[in-house]
Amino acid sequence: MQTRTLGQQGLHISALGLGCMGMSDFYGVRDEKESIATINRAIDLGVNFLDTADMYGVGTNEELVGRVVRERREWVAVATKFGNVRGEDGSFKGVNGRPDYVRAACDASLRRTGLDVIDLYYQHRVDPQVAIEETVGAMAELVTAGKVKYLGLSEAAPETIRRAHAVHPITALQTEYSLWSRDVEAEILPTCRELGIGFVPYSPLGRGFLTGQITSLDDLDASDTRRNHPRFQGEAFGKNLDLAAAIGAMARDKCCTPAQLALAWVLHQGEDIVPIPGTKRRTYLEDNLGALNVRLSDADLTRIDEVLPPGAAEGTRYPQASMASVNR
Repeated sequence: MQTRTLGQQGLHISALGLGCMGMSDFYGVRDEKESIATINRAIDLGVNFLDTADMYGVGTNEELVGRVVRERREWVAVATKFGNVRGEDGSFKGVNGRPDYVRAACDASLRRTGLDVIDLYYQHRVDPQVAIEETVGAMAELVTAGKVKYLGLSEAAPETIRRAHAVHPITALQTEYSLWSRDVEAEILPTCRELGIGFVPYSPLGRGFLTGQITSLDDLDASDTRRNHPRFQGEAFGKNLDLAAAIGAMARDKCCTPAQLALAWVLHQGEDIVPIPGTKRRTYLEDNLGALNVRLSDADLTRIDEVLPPGAAEGTRYPQASMASVNR
């Protein structure tokens, strides 16, 4: 397994991580047995960076990850997140970055995972009602208390990142980044690099769209929340299918799968980048890991840029209401 280092504080992990969200929430039918098998297979193949959050499955995803990791703790770094508050019924109750909530959320995540320490603890979304200095100050106290090793942010704006990093070193920023979500290249990624902060792209496969496996909404379960995303709807869906087809054509030329090409492109954007493609199936996991063996030439990268430049995708990343909580 190839490895990379996030940030400047010593977090050394596999070059590809595993996003575990879909195992418990949002992406249709759950299969706990296959999910557990997928996590174990990932660890067997050298993936030692698992990503979860307290909101995924309203805590059940942390419990799932914890059941596997507790048996193999020496091999695995676990990242989890706080800040998006949900009720027991799954309803969203807003964002909370207050210091008292930070401390309580961390203790709850430790209980659910059964771990003694969280390797990387992210603020999942920035609370506009609480100064980032207050939130990160409380997160820094968790490091001092030995409950957390490294700190991260998710979907934070450049100025927020700078202010947070001035309070305590930020090891990683987790934000959506893929061939159809390249807006971070303008300011956010350069800011991270200036400050020595690692970058963790979530949804590096465009929520599965870039794999070529989704050709109509019928390919998604009725409960799959991607059905509500603008890029999966109406005219935008057809235009984005053309982009996925272009990726498929390039992948055939490279003798790899579309998923492998899309992930290889993200990996080629810098050694400070560790994507976390999510899957709940071993077959897709193994296919994704094949991206580590795909080499892209300068000519390949130029061709990809010509076909999928920044802004190529049709539609916003999230429904409008959710877009208000990103990049702030």
